[in-house]
Amino acid sequence: MLLFKRELTLREIEDYGLFDSVTNKVSSTKKPGRFVKPSAFEKIQLEGGGIEDLHPVENIYPGLIGIAVDYLTRLMTGDSPDSAFSVSLNGSDKVNARKQAEALIESVKGLEDDSICSAIRLAVFDTVYRAGEAAYVPVETIYPDADTVENVRNMVWRSVAFLDIYGPKITDHLTFKGGYTGHVTSGDGDFLTKDTLWDFKVSKQTLQSRSVLQLLIYWRLGLHSIHPEYRDVKYLGVYNPRMNMIYRYPVADISDEAIEELDYSIICYPRE
Repeated sequence: MLLFKRELTLREIEDYGLFDSVTNKVSSTKKPGRFVKPSAFEKIQLEGGGIEDLHPVENIYPGLIGIAVDYLTRLMTGDSPDSAFSVSLNGSDKVNARKQAEALIESVKGLEDDSICSAIRLAVFDTVYRAGEAAYVPVETIYPDADTVENVRNMVWRSVAFLDIYGPKITDHLTFKGGYTGHVTSGDGDFLTKDTLWDFKVSKQTLQSRSVLQLLIYWRLGLHSIHPEYRDVKYLGVYNPRMNMIYRYPVADISDEAIEELDYSIICYPRE
């Protein structure tokens, strides 16, 4: 195990091959369910329908649907369009499509059909930012059908209703400045409310162990960061608007052994 007692230079990080996002760290971790089992999370089914009340087939890649639902929820709960789609704007720069992205953002004004279609197309630029230019698909080839658009609209309304009950959100686009290490150099979370760190998962699956590990890492990054609001987190939560299901777990129940392994073997903070 490599432990560093000082901040690494960019060259050193490159030499060690330590550039790693939270997502990559989770993907490379064996037996991710050993920290907290998904079955230990409290499950709460919200009113307003579940997965059976949505159209069963969508013609857009699920990852893009998830991004669009997330960012439209941010828009509908107070973010400006430029803020809600800031990652997409950054991604558009990587493929010299800034003007195209800005034009799409101009057309995102709510949950009308055209607005939702533009949000889904903007999600393409988000994948470019996170996965590189190889992930780029020309946005003019993205044509969500009526069932897909309706599903997105319903999931955003469910998400807004969820935040009306469990919010309000304190912030979104969560980052963890001061908490990253040479082993976990990037990663951003979804929503923070008064007492809960939330992740959104627009999935047809029940809660997965990798999603739990991702949330655990966000929590530890937050506590080591410069942002004091993470000290008030009492729960880790996942909201799935496709199922309209909440999964929640108290951080006080996380074992000392799990915290130690997260801090020193997964994120690799230096021991005092």
